Amino acid sequence: MKKTPTGFTIIELIISICLFSVLIFVVVSMFLNVFSNPEKNLSALENIDEARAVTSDFANEIRNASVANDGSYALNHTTENQIIFYSNYGSSSPTIIYRIRYFVENNNLYKGVIIPSGSPLTYDLLSEDVTTLLTGLENGSDPAFYYYDGDYNGSGSELSEPINLTAVKFVKISLVAPRLSEEGSSTFLVNAGAAIRNLKDNLGN
Repeated sequence: MKKTPTGFTIIELIISICLFSVLIFVVVSMFLNVFSNPEKNLSALENIDEARAVTSDFANEIRNASVANDGSYALNHTTENQIIFYSNYGSSSPTIIYRIRYFVENNNLYKGVIIPSGSPLTYDLLSEDVTTLLTGLENGSDPAFYYYDGDYNGSGSELSEPINLTAVKFVKISLVAPRLSEEGSSTFLVNAGAAIRNLKDNLGN
């Protein structure tokens, strides 16, 4: 009786080597795609995290907006790319109300803070501490800030300019930020908002 030969034939060996080579190529390609240029990929993640942190801080600050230490109304200025308000969020004392200004200029987002001083407490505009929060924004003609009245429940039209300060009960920040990765550049939208507690007149929101 003729025995069936065991082991690989040359053709089977060649096919196995080809399949193994393809598998190795796929694995290596995936590895390089994920781990090549880690600094750039990490930078993309950091940029997203920074944008989310900025919008989260803004929401907390605007939520706690209140009458200033000099008696000024909680909201001072409200336009598409700039907002000025007073809030004690992050203040060293609950009785110290900061003057906070967010504004977009040359596609960058800045934040200015004035801590009241003197007796009685006043806000010296020359003492404003301005920091750069985000750069390279791509909002284009889209506003960075949206304002809503007390009927806003998550949907509906924003207030149009010129905005009546006393009508504003909810404020949203919306940013189109760049995201750079190994695959190229793209953008992502991040937004956050909050009802101003001390101005809220609709308890259903």
